Amino acid sequence: MTNDIPSKRKKDAPIPTETPLNTNSSATNNTPKKSKSQGKDERTRNWTFVIYPESAPKNWRDVLDEQHIQWVESPLHDKDTNEDGTPKKPHWHILLMYEGNKSFEQIKELTDRLTCPIPQKVASAKGLVRYMAHMDNPDKFQYSQGDIVGHGGVDLAELLKPTSSTRYQLIREMMDYVREQNVTEMEDLLVYASIERFDDWFPLLCDNSSYIMGAMIKSRRHRAEQPVRIVKVDCETGEVVE
Repeated sequence: MTNDIPSKRKKDAPIPTETPLNTNSSATNNTPKKSKSQGKDERTRNWTFVIYPESAPKNWRDVLDEQHIQWVESPLHDKDTNEDGTPKKPHWHILLMYEGNKSFEQIKELTDRLTCPIPQKVASAKGLVRYMAHMDNPDKFQYSQGDIVGHGGVDLAELLKPTSSTRYQLIREMMDYVREQNVTEMEDLLVYASIERFDDWFPLLCDNSSYIMGAMIKSRRHRAEQPVRIVKVDCETGEVVE
């Protein structure tokens, strides 16, 4: 009889397990990252561009009117110069004011029809309209505000409204004029402003400066109406002699 000698058991080998897929790994994440510029709305409501008379179609104003929007046309800038003093080509500055945002591509389709340079975004519609007459650039040729043309019902008066500091300066100019010309009737000042200073004095007088100017003129007239009092003084004593 033979005895089976039990064989020595080996230690159980570890059962291999699957490594879970790391979904956060850059090697397996195929989702493209968005650049900082993606998702940013590059559209805006107000756009500007320059039109040159030599290249624009004759009906360029009709083309813009057909957009049925508010837009502003500058005076013809034919007195502008470069830094070296050479004259710039005559041109108009145009401001387009949409009720909703428009993309660069949408505006470029329009400027291409007018053979204009590429359009630019406008940060401040009021600032651009003031630039059309170089109102804030005294070193440049001063174009008339009256030659700025609004289309589509745009309120030019609101866009050209002076700042507080400018308004005070204009009031001082009117006061100097009243004194120098011995103005004693408000009508005279209004008529002069409507003819000679329609762009700046006249709007102020119509809006909010007529009260102070009227008060000044009335005061001057009242002073002129006062009887002249003759005072006699004793030369020895300095006393007033009745």
